Amino acid sequence: MDPECAQLLPALCAALTDPRQPVADDTCLEKLLDWFKTLTEAGSSLQLLQDSPCLVELLLQVPKAPGLSPRVLAFSLRLAGLLAAQEDCFQFLQGELLPGLFGEAGPLGGAAWTAPTVRSGWIQGLRSLAQHPSALHFLADLGALDTVVSLQGDSSLFVASAAGQLLAHLLGLSLRGQAEGSPGPQVCDWPASAQRIVGHIEESLCSPAAPRVTQALNVLTTTFGHCHQLWAQVLWARLSPLAACLLEKDPVPAAHSLVDLLLSAARSPALSSDRSRWETVAQALGRLSPAHAGPLALGLLTLQDCPQALSAQAFTVLLQPLACVLKAATQAPGPPGLPAGPEGDPAVADALLSSRSACVGLLCQTLAHLELLQPLPQRPAPWPQAPLLGAAVTVLRFCNGSAVPASGSDVGGRLCAILAGCVRVQRAALGFLGALSADTGPPELVTQVFAVLLDYLQSPDSSPTVLKKAFQATLRWLLSARTPPGCCDLDPPTQLLLRELLPVLQRRLCSPCWEVRDSGLEFLTQVVGCWAGQAGFRHALLASEVPQLAQQLLQDPESYVRASAVTAVGQLSSRGLPATPAGPEHPGGPQKSLLPELLHVLAADSEGFPRRAAMQVFTQWLRDGHAEVAEDTERFVARVLQAASRDLDWEVRAQGLELARVFLEQTLGQPGSRCPYAVAAPEAAAPGRVAQALRAACRVQLVEFAFRALFDYDRPVAQKSCDLLLFLRDQAAPWDSLQEARGSPDVASVEAALRRWRAGEQGQPLGPLEPEAVLAVLRSMDLEGLRGALAESSDHVERNPQSLLQDMLATVGILGDNEADCY
Repeated sequence: MDPECAQLLPALCAALTDPRQPVADDTCLEKLLDWFKTLTEAGSSLQLLQDSPCLVELLLQVPKAPGLSPRVLAFSLRLAGLLAAQEDCFQFLQGELLPGLFGEAGPLGGAAWTAPTVRSGWIQGLRSLAQHPSALHFLADLGALDTVVSLQGDSSLFVASAAGQLLAHLLGLSLRGQAEGSPGPQVCDWPASAQRIVGHIEESLCSPAAPRVTQALNVLTTTFGHCHQLWAQVLWARLSPLAACLLEKDPVPAAHSLVDLLLSAARSPALSSDRSRWETVAQALGRLSPAHAGPLALGLLTLQDCPQALSAQAFTVLLQPLACVLKAATQAPGPPGLPAGPEGDPAVADALLSSRSACVGLLCQTLAHLELLQPLPQRPAPWPQAPLLGAAVTVLRFCNGSAVPASGSDVGGRLCAILAGCVRVQRAALGFLGALSADTGPPELVTQVFAVLLDYLQSPDSSPTVLKKAFQATLRWLLSARTPPGCCDLDPPTQLLLRELLPVLQRRLCSPCWEVRDSGLEFLTQVVGCWAGQAGFRHALLASEVPQLAQQLLQDPESYVRASAVTAVGQLSSRGLPATPAGPEHPGGPQKSLLPELLHVLAADSEGFPRRAAMQVFTQWLRDGHAEVAEDTERFVARVLQAASRDLDWEVRAQGLELARVFLEQTLGQPGSRCPYAVAAPEAAAPGRVAQALRAACRVQLVEFAFRALFDYDRPVAQKSCDLLLFLRDQAAPWDSLQEARGSPDVASVEAALRRWRAGEQGQPLGPLEPEAVLAVLRSMDLEGLRGALAESSDHVERNPQSLLQDMLATVGILGDNEADCY
């Protein structure tokens, strides 16, 4: 411990035990605990107590102080447990102090126990303390196990959860000594504390009260999730029959917790040689309701070592809701092929038809599970791609009312009524349909996929969130239709779809709902980025009003839409698709320059999102050599940097530095796009090119912009500026050495300006700059040290222990205002 902290700690301990003093907030006490944890991890807890006897006095006085705040009591309990985790310190404290805190003499028997904070602190303190066999004897003598068991049913969910985790930890600790030799199959061979815990679990599993069953299952789930020792096999062999008996009840009690236990056992390395767990899991798949069997099935299918027969059963269970939907529709698309055992159909149908909420919940869960499973390498093979496509299309048709129920099927009629206009199911089905685009499908089925997506994009009943999902799924299917993958060529049906999408997009860009306009612009940007080189698409796009509408949306009242419009028109312009008069009668119509309009957005828009988007477009234009930029690159860069330097949004200023970096790389002859995580630095440029680049950088006021940004109040901007100046200094090294031999230029005015800027006086400009002066200033600056300082957390001063102690003491008035670091 630092001497400064050692001097402050006694006063703080005295203040904490004084109920008349205002108490520090929970955040400060939590930080104080973190500091003590760091000290105990780095050294001896016993030595810490011997060096700081005020800590012992604090722990002795807390139980005796009347009216003490519950948060201080909880802090003291947790601190005692933290210190007593080391056995020698435990022996030092256990005589009077630990029983006074954790026994009946402490808060356990007083009014403070009614506070959940104190009960939670008591549990957390014991959890930290229970790290060695001596702690088990202490807990037994204290009778703490009964209290832990009772706290499993606490009214506070946090306390109840912590009690269950503590019980699992104590079970593991009591059997830790048995790891070398497996404990016998008889309970009498186990340690007394383990016998008590297991007996409690057995009793709870047989209880008719569902909460007690849930508590026992949660303890076992935690135990098997963290145990890698042989005694877990004995524990499973003893308790799994009781868990299996739960499956015979109707309904199955604590089904969610039972699923968690079965998956924990299935994943446990300690049970890898026990085949009986698979039998219990298979039984559960057949007995649990569809809503609970689905998560169990998904968990099994993600395992690498699940038996093949069980995987097939799990996949069948997972697919049953969709099989039921397919069966309920007349002429469902795609071939049959979803596995659905007849014994599962009635239960699934009952679950689907029991209520609207049950039906919607089950279908959304199934679609989400299959979407998670689809990209996994261990997914079932063969993967029923075509039937799943047909099922997703059928669900979407039930939702928009275009599905025809199978004749004589009550399920189909009920599904039509339940799913009509259901946004939740529509979003889930569209998400799953988009995920299925990763694989191919029969051409006739892909045609139906595009048809249902077009229906949703055209429907006036589609909600904004459904439309966004439909746009995303459509884009994914369009990308999957490229032949070969990665090129911009499309087959004739897909080209036709793209042309059909343009009138839909045109209407959506005129929607009164801003979310719809925004989704339409995002889709336009992505489609243009992929297929601007496709002749048929270019012709259809230019013949439509979409480019003009996108440009009009630069004036939209909603800032998110304006930002998306900036990105969209920037992409259109980059790909040679500007907003020109529509129609084939104007093939070479006049093209209005977009640059002044986007510069106006950057300089005058009241919201940050459009200005950020404009900066990103300008950076990309510079990187790509856009025609409007190439006309006069230096003038373009100067105008953009001038606007960015005055912007109040730090992200705009940071993007301005990114544009400056691209300009420097181009003038220096460096590659246009370099990985920011590359280990090797770029090679230095030739001296002649360096001189030319430096003069250009000075002309466009890039250097002044970077120097100002070096002292920016927003740390990311200063970091980016530091990186840019280091790049410039390193690139200029060969030319700089030649100039240095000729003598040093006068840099007094530049250094004086930098000192003023560092002090916060940003008004005065640098004036004309010479490359030699710039390099001399860069040589004199400790940019590496500045970069290291900027890399530190912004609150690194406030987070140090001395500052924390000073702040806490200032709260209680022991320090004067000038001594506290009030941040």
